Amino acid sequence: MDLKLYLSRKKKIIDDFLGNYITSKKKNKDCPAKLAEAMGYALLAGGKRVRPILAIAAFEAAGGRSKGIVPVAASLELIHTYSLIHDDLPAMDDDDFRRNKPTTHKVFGEGTAILAGDALLTDAFNIISKTKTDPAILIKVVSELSHGAGPDGMVGGQTVDLMLEGTKAGKKDLLYIHTHKTGALIRASIRIGAIMAGCSPAALRALTGYGDKIGLAFQIADDILDITGTKEEMGKTTGADDARGKNTYPSTFGLEESQKMAEKLVNDSLKAIQYLDKKAEPLAEIARYIIARRN
Repeated sequence: MDLKLYLSRKKKIIDDFLGNYITSKKKNKDCPAKLAEAMGYALLAGGKRVRPILAIAAFEAAGGRSKGIVPVAASLELIHTYSLIHDDLPAMDDDDFRRNKPTTHKVFGEGTAILAGDALLTDAFNIISKTKTDPAILIKVVSELSHGAGPDGMVGGQTVDLMLEGTKAGKKDLLYIHTHKTGALIRASIRIGAIMAGCSPAALRALTGYGDKIGLAFQIADDILDITGTKEEMGKTTGADDARGKNTYPSTFGLEESQKMAEKLVNDSLKAIQYLDKKAEPLAEIARYIIARRN
C-alpha cells in the first residue's frame, strides 16, 4: 500500500475537522477570543496526527465503516496538543520551539498557554459526548481515554519523568515512564478505534498487543531522534533530553541497542495483528514507519 497517500488522506480528514472546530470556537461569544486564538495556534500548528490516524486505522482493521470515528479520533489530537502545551512550559521541559514555531507560552504567555491546554483537554470530552453513536460505546471510549491520558497513564508517566530528572533511573522506572508518558495514549487511541468498531474480544486483544508494542517503540524512536535528528527535522531543539538529565533508552542502553529494541517491538507488533490480514495493513505500515522516520 501507499502509506504516504494513506497518511495524507487521513490527516486531511482530521485537519478539516480541527479547523472547523477552531472556527466554531472563534465564533462562540462565550469563548474569549484570546483563548480561542491560543487553542488554534497550538492545535493547527502542524503535526502528523499520529494518534487520530492510529484510531482510524484500528477502527478500519476491526471492521468499522461509519464516519462516527472522526470526531472521536480528532478528540485525541486535542488531548495530545494539550499535553504538548503543558510539557513545553518552563515548569516542565522549558522548550522555546515546537513544530518549528515558538511554543504557545512564548507567544501568548504562560497563563494563557496553561488555560489553552486546559480548554483543549476538557473540550475533547465534549466532542466525544456529541458523537452520534451508541452511548454505551461512548462511555467505554471516555473510560479508555481518561485512563490513558490521566494519572494512571500519560500524566503519571510525565510525573515520574519529572521526579527522576537528573537522577539515574532503573530499567523498571524507565519502562514505566515510556509506557505511560507516551505509550498509554497511543495504546488508548488504538483501543478506542477498535471499541468504536464494536470489534470482537479477540480483535481487541490483538490490537491492544499491537498498541502496547508500538507505543513503546514510538518513544524509543523519539529518544533516538533527539540525539541523531536536526532542529529542522524535529521542529524543536534537539539534544534537550541529555542536557536536562532525562532518562532515555539511549542514555541507559546506548544508541545501537535502543535501535534494536525498537525494531524488535515493531516486529512483535506485526505478529500481534497478523491474523487480521489486509485490513490491518495500514497499521503494519505505520509500525514500520515509526522506526524509519526522521521526524
